[in-house]
Parts: sequence; C-alpha cells; structure tokens
Amino acid sequence: LLYADYDVPCLELAKNLLGYQLCRRLDTGEVVKGIIVETECYLGGDDKGSHSFNGKKTERNAAMFMSPGTAYVYSTFGMYFCFNISSKGEGAAVLLRALEPSFGLETMKKIREQNHRGKKSVAKKKKLLTELDLCSGPSKLCISFAIDKSLNKEDMVNSQKLWVERPVLDLSSDGRNQAIVACARIGIDSAGREWASKPLRFYLNGNPYVSRRDKEAE
Repeated sequence: LLYADYDVPCLELAKNLLGYQLCRRLDTGEVVKGIIVETECYLGGDDKGSHSFNGKKTERNAAMFMSPGTAYVYSTFGMYFCFNISSKGEGAAVLLRALEPSFGLETMKKIREQNHRGKKSVAKKKKLLTELDLCSGPSKLCISFAIDKSLNKEDMVNSQKLWVERPVLDLSSDGRNQAIVACARIGIDSAGREWASKPLRFYLNGNPYVSRRDKEAE
C-alpha cells in the first residue's frame, strides 16, 4: 500500500484493511501472508481505550504518533505481542486482531511449534497448530508471523519485512458494508462502559478465522 492508503481516518482504515493481505518476509527469506479479517480502531484523543488517550505520548506508544503506515508493536502479559498500524489522526492506530492464513502455512506452523516447544503439553500444542487457530487472535498472528518489538516503528510503505497488499476479496462498496460487522472492542472494560461499548471492532461476517463473533451485532 501507498502512504495515501494509510493516511485516512482510523475508522476508515480499520474497515478498509479488511480483505487486504498482510505480508511478512522472515529473516530466512521465507514469506508468509494472511488476509486481514478482523481489526479494532483506537482513536487516541478522547478514546479511553487507547494507549494514546488524552494525547499521552511515551516511548512505548511513540509509533502511534508517527507517519500513517507505521507499525506499532507492543508487548502484553510480558510474553506476547500485539501489532497495530498508525493512521491519520494524532495517536490513532488500527489493531490487527485476526488473519486468514493464505500463504506459507507450513512455515507458520513451524514458527508456532518452535515458540511453544517446552511450554505446552503435546495435546495443547497440537490444538494450537490447527489452521483455524494459527492467526485467530492478535497475539497468535504475531507469533505465526514472527512479529515482535524489532518491527516496532517499521515504515510499512517502504518495508521489505512487513507490508500490506491490495484486497484479495473483491468487495463492492455496498457488498463490503454488508459483509462487515461493527461491534464492541475486546478486553478494554477498564476504559469504562461508554468507550468499552462503542462499535470500534470490525470483522468479516461469517469468516471462521475471526477471534470472537458478536452474534448480537451480526
């Protein structure tokens, strides 16, 4: 994608990215790809669920204030990562929550196996390596795509390591709107009822790779 594709309001980018393909070139030269099927919008400013609420800028979230199309990778629970892309707007970014693996599945499985070796039981490990579970959550997709803090602040417009390609799913504007479910974000109850309930999570209706369906919103 070009800079102009990212230089749009956060809400617009969060919806636009659905159906696009995230691509990652690993240190080995191998490439893995996945169709973006679920996103969350973090607006900054008044958004109490955002790391940049009230314009708060720290070393950790600096990427949210950088040029649209900048990767923002942060650690969670001390051992996992979440991956966002900055948009137009002060401190605004889109969290990628789920992907539909489309290329390099065996490579993804190998990465997941290496990551969990010695940490989980064999039964649990086998479950983690099913195709449906490879990228069906923000931390899962980071593991499968080997996305970590080394990619924080990566310029995705020019990067050879991490970029987004044009839509794989050809949706007209009307068809696209019908295919997108808008619902509340996940895991931000501490932001208070108003912001925790705003429909700022988006996913492709009926896609089995979505991390969690919202049947009421559907």
